[in-house]
Amino acid sequence: MSVAFVKEESAETAAETQLPDRPISSHPNLVTEAGLKALEAQLRTAKEAFDAANTVEDVNERRRQAAGPARDLRYFAERLHSAQLVPAPVSTEVVAFGNTVRFSRDDGREQAYRIVGEDEADPKEGSISYVSPVASALLGKSVGDVVTVNGHELEITAIS
Repeated sequence: MSVAFVKEESAETAAETQLPDRPISSHPNLVTEAGLKALEAQLRTAKEAFDAANTVEDVNERRRQAAGPARDLRYFAERLHSAQLVPAPVSTEVVAFGNTVRFSRDDGREQAYRIVGEDEADPKEGSISYVSPVASALLGKSVGDVVTVNGHELEITAIS
């Protein structure tokens, strides 16, 4: 609809409320069961925010408030549509998607990360994406194996 037919401050104002889509990864959208539930919850939250924004009377303010939730709705709907649930690993013999891996770095630090999907990865909370350099190097390896990431050696000390 042309801005000539709505109460609109200007064409620029209308354009400002159109946010670009969030980038979608080109990698397969692998998710754990917890990751799938988190995507569903995030979609519900975005829908609630979008619905709340659409109750605003002023058309310009409604567009501004709905822009972010609308973008999130598109993103989370696509991520749920493309989600591939990966069952929890049944073995701790080799590092697999969903495992937690403990390793020692060549500088003496010990770290542990759970390998998860891109949307649920949060290194501060102890999870990394399966496409990250560290996870990519660790996948398929066993306790005692040493891998090199960005010139640093990591030795796997435990898999759970």
